[in-house]
This record gives sequence, C-alpha cells and structure tokens, in this order.
Amino acid sequence: QVQLVESGGGLVQAGGSLRLSCAATGRTLSNYAMGWFRQAPGKERESVAAISGGGGTTYYADSVKGRFTISRNNGENTVYLQMNSLRPEDTAVYYCATAVNTARLRAGVLCDYWGQGTQVTVSS
Repeated sequence: QVQLVESGGGLVQAGGSLRLSCAATGRTLSNYAMGWFRQAPGKERESVAAISGGGGTTYYADSVKGRFTISRNNGENTVYLQMNSLRPEDTAVYYCATAVNTARLRAGVLCDYWGQGTQVTVSS
C-alpha cells in the first residue's frame, strides 16, 4: 500500500515562505519522478513542479519559476517544495504525486499515486 502524506501548508502573508513536504511509505521514491500540483477553488488542477528519480531533472511552471524549488531526499523517501515570495494567487490545495517520469507529471497524466493535499493560503 503506497501512501503519500503532505505537510507544511498553512496561512502566510504575501511575500512569505513555506516549505511543503511529501513523505512516502510503501514505495522507494528513488525509482520514480515526483511532482507537486495545486488546485485553487473553481480552477483546474495545475502542475507546479516535478523532479526526476535521481534529482537531475526538474520542471517548474512559469508562474512559479524563480520562487519555488523542488528537491528530494531519497534516503528519507521525501520530496520538498520550498515556496518563497508567495503571492495571493498561490493560494490552493497542494498535492504531491508520483509517476514514472517528469513528462507525465508535467502533463498531469498517468500519475500513479496522489497525496491527500495540504492547504496553502496567502493573504494580501
């Protein structure tokens, strides 16, 4: 049984920072790409960032480039999303997911497992 558990969400003022974590059990993450998605009320889910199994390849949505950093610690079976310079438009539920490669995460298709999500709220 694979489980992904996100943590680190919360309420922050615009310009602030948060660090999200996604811990996996039941699967060795180093064999899989990992990604972060978000979904705001009334909007479609969007891919935010992705990282390959070894960490050598990363992807960022244009809206978060230069502000968000995805990283992973395969020894701890955890992936992170460092979010800096947060904006009110970053407010959403953030989910982590696994896939066989970053292309699938980038497209948001054929992702194997999903976490339950963590709420991020950025006040203006």
